[in-house]
Amino acid sequence: MGEAVLALESDTFDELDLRLLSALEVDGRASFSRIGAVLGVSDQTIARRYRRLCAEAGLRVVAVRDAERLGQDQWMLRLRCAPDGATVIAEALAKRPDTAWIGLASGGTEIACMTRPRHPGDHDDLLLGKLPRTPSVVEIRAQQLLHRFYGGPSGWLRKFGALTDDQVAALRPPAPGGDGPARLDPEDAPLLAALERDGRATYPELQRATGRSESAVKRRLAALIASGAVYIDIEYRSEVLGYGTAAVLWITTAPSAMHSVGEALAGHDEVAFAAATAGPSHVVVTAVVRNTAGLYAYLSGPLGRLEGVQHVEATPFLRRVKQLTYQEVW
Repeated sequence: MGEAVLALESDTFDELDLRLLSALEVDGRASFSRIGAVLGVSDQTIARRYRRLCAEAGLRVVAVRDAERLGQDQWMLRLRCAPDGATVIAEALAKRPDTAWIGLASGGTEIACMTRPRHPGDHDDLLLGKLPRTPSVVEIRAQQLLHRFYGGPSGWLRKFGALTDDQVAALRPPAPGGDGPARLDPEDAPLLAALERDGRATYPELQRATGRSESAVKRRLAALIASGAVYIDIEYRSEVLGYGTAAVLWITTAPSAMHSVGEALAGHDEVAFAAATAGPSHVVVTAVVRNTAGLYAYLSGPLGRLEGVQHVEATPFLRRVKQLTYQEVW
């Protein structure tokens, strides 16, 4: 995908915008002056481009709890709904703090959703309580994620190759695992709530949100990121880069081929997320491509030729309702 840097299909956004997004993907809290120095432009230019991407491309920088590093369960849900109820249900799910990557599919009659239960009982409350009692929900399929092959802290934009290795190294924060085990303490809740709203919140803002000293907030955030419990991610509309089609792929493999298929998928340019699952399919993938023709080319080409793949069900998104965290205005 490195060639895509030279072929962005946009009249508004250019290679510098892609490099800025890529830099934020490496370290979403990096200062504009630091990013500007690495990219070779002024911090005023970076600030101006950042504001435009926020306004026109839906850019948000947010903190994300890494459920896999924390040893917490994650599930992929497929909800088949009555056509007049899917949008309302998807928007209700989007307001829950334990959901992500919600999309309407199948002509607006299916919802694909990832859940990350934060407390014991949350999963049962959703799957055994609320959803079955929702009249518009016709069918519920839940598949537990077993192992992540790609995604999470590994962002999709790195596959564009917009930054050199030296630029990535200059921007990269401390590697996960550098400061103790990945865990969250109850007193972290106000800090995480603030960062889930704005991952670039300043330390004085975080001090006010938590009631802790600025130095204490700085140390705790550094520890959370270094341990891998939390990472700073970005969300944006991939359409601005010329990639307007996304789909969930439910892939069946031979059991012995599950790992090799997942590892191979992680290297595909089109794959933004890939994980092994328990359930009817063995690997779930989020693929991002330019258009419907691009999806066909991927399904019939790199994926279709992959040894060990026995069956693929593709669920293109009609509309993405939520990416990482909820925002009141979309």
